Amino acid sequence: MRWPDFWLPSDRAATANTLREAWSRAENERVEVACGGGRGRTGTALACLAVLDGLPAKEAVPYVRAHYSRHAVETPWQRRYVTRFQ
Repeated sequence: MRWPDFWLPSDRAATANTLREAWSRAENERVEVACGGGRGRTGTALACLAVLDGLPAKEAVPYVRAHYSRHAVETPWQRRYVTRFQ
């Protein structure tokens, strides 16, 4: 998906659909989430996946930081994106 470093996805609807598909497929398949540095975009995507899995959106960034990387979800707008993700 097109997602510039340190920013938000270029097409938010397509990104949401892709993340929903990844979440769905993860039940029976291996799913990889990665970006260049493995923190900002990856952390944001992981936090969104946590929301899809039932974690309250306000808890998703702290959860990913505790269980993946304390540097995950690097920018304020990425954090806001997670809190508004559905």
